[in-house]
Amino acid sequence: MDWNLIRAFLATAETGSLSAAARELKLTQPTLSRQVSALEASLGILLFDRVGRSLVLTPSGKDLLVHVRRMGEAAEELALVASGQAQSIEGLVKISASDIVAAYVLPPLLRQLHERAPGIRVEVVASNGLSDILRREADIAIRHVRPAQPDLVARRCRDSAAHLYAARSYLVARGRPERVEDLATAEFVGFFRVEDLLAALRDERGLPLTVENFRWSANSFVVALEMVRQGLGIGVVQREAAERHDDIVQVLPELDPFPIPVWLATHAELHTSRRIRLVFDFLAEMLG
Repeated sequence: MDWNLIRAFLATAETGSLSAAARELKLTQPTLSRQVSALEASLGILLFDRVGRSLVLTPSGKDLLVHVRRMGEAAEELALVASGQAQSIEGLVKISASDIVAAYVLPPLLRQLHERAPGIRVEVVASNGLSDILRREADIAIRHVRPAQPDLVARRCRDSAAHLYAARSYLVARGRPERVEDLATAEFVGFFRVEDLLAALRDERGLPLTVENFRWSANSFVVALEMVRQGLGIGVVQREAAERHDDIVQVLPELDPFPIPVWLATHAELHTSRRIRLVFDFLAEMLG
């Protein structure tokens, strides 16, 4: 069978429409439609019922989809292995990291990487979620939790840490907290799930805070940092980012820091690629 025809069927079944499948495969919709029709003709079965503008799998189409999905997974695995066998030290390497690491930790390291391997191009994927290495969303991931997938190669790096910081302007206006009890009336900047951050500060550290203290929050560490810099409140800021700004200072420095584990991860197959191995080892050296 022609793999292009099978791939057209798989994309159409997964996305539910010819237009969406065409966008995914970077084809025109008429071309994709002809490929699906050609597969139906070669098999002698109807794969889709056309219901208005929607496509609905026929029973035969549903049966075939089970097997085609396995073919798709095998094709992805083949591409992964082939990429891992590439022995050139030139080409693209995708690195995923949290937005704060992507903005404040990686740029100076990438300058050094370019001096060591000028043929390598790097795309930084700034994401506060866990990029899926198995689906090639990234070649290398910098994570703050230990990778649990069995097909990943992981290396523990030097831990980072975060502390409480506030803008000088905020401390001038509100006064500098001298004791933990002073935080009860302070305004805080949160990020992501404020309830989780509150639990870490109140239940684990004993800070006298409630959800009412968190007047501001963001779904980005970089945005939360900028809110702190603008004097909106006190925030938990990673050390590497705080050191880049003279307009924020540490609050209650006697408090224990918040540890941030740092892990490097890549796929076992990709780890055999010279360019990915070079970048992986370089990051391990710089972060370790």
